[in-house]
Amino acid sequence: MKNESQYGLLLLQRYLYEHTDDQHPASVADILAFWREHGIQAGRKSVYSAIEVLQSNGMDIVCVKSTQNRYFVGERRFELPELKLLVDAVESSRFITAKKSERLIEKLGKLTSESHARQLDRHIYMEGTAKPENECIYYSVDEIHNAIQEKRQITFQYYEYTPQKEKILKHNGYRYQFSPYALIWSRDCYYTVGWSEKHGKLAQFRVDRMVAVESSDQAAVCMPDFDPAEYVRKIFGMYPDNLCTVELLCDNEVMRSVIDRFGEEVSTVTADDGHFKAIVEVAPSPPFFAWVFTFCGKIQILGPAEVLDEMRGMAAWLQ
Repeated sequence: MKNESQYGLLLLQRYLYEHTDDQHPASVADILAFWREHGIQAGRKSVYSAIEVLQSNGMDIVCVKSTQNRYFVGERRFELPELKLLVDAVESSRFITAKKSERLIEKLGKLTSESHARQLDRHIYMEGTAKPENECIYYSVDEIHNAIQEKRQITFQYYEYTPQKEKILKHNGYRYQFSPYALIWSRDCYYTVGWSEKHGKLAQFRVDRMVAVESSDQAAVCMPDFDPAEYVRKIFGMYPDNLCTVELLCDNEVMRSVIDRFGEEVSTVTADDGHFKAIVEVAPSPPFFAWVFTFCGKIQILGPAEVLDEMRGMAAWLQ
């Protein structure tokens, strides 16, 4: 075989990556047997020489010295605990379809030995989380990212559901013209935020409900003062209209929840021994009121009056 030594090096590199780890080192005899399976006849000195070449080119090959030296790959691009975290993230992500999750986890398994890859076959059980079915979402995200970087517009269609749970395109298949500014991952869903020509203002769309996303040659409509981090902090459940400053009276025990929602920079003052006040800027929308309801009176809206009235109206509707 032409250039057999180079072929042997590539085979050895693959063999060590795929079949060895600290619990499964390979002997010289194992390597020679693997070479023979692939048509390479060589001696022990060829193995030592090939290992030295791989080591000199940055491959971390550990030698376990004994009467019969054994070898395994030490440091890898990803350690097993890191791969387990990545697998758990892929498995539990609502954004990634079940089919795509399986493919990604299979690819992650290629980054370690076969023995370690078997440990990546695990399942995370998620409360109330359903996987999406829109396989095109990965390409949509890529298209949106490119448009953001290149400051271009995109066009797309958007779907909703009928009472029979059938998907239908909104506005009879209308193509939205949109200048994306950011992609936001909120509550395990992807949203894109930007300037909507149809609405004539800042708007947001669930990426997994966008279809036929295409780039446009038109330059994006600029909004220089748009701050994605500030947008996420202020907007509850993607309701950007009618932002206002709201004063909350909170039990001391819910400080952690207030910080989780608004960040450590949230403005707070002591009200009495058992309470503090928080001044927050939010959109007084159903998701915000639902968050307040969650605490069963431990967080109360003090003002402004119109927000409090709206909260009371929502409470009356629930009775």
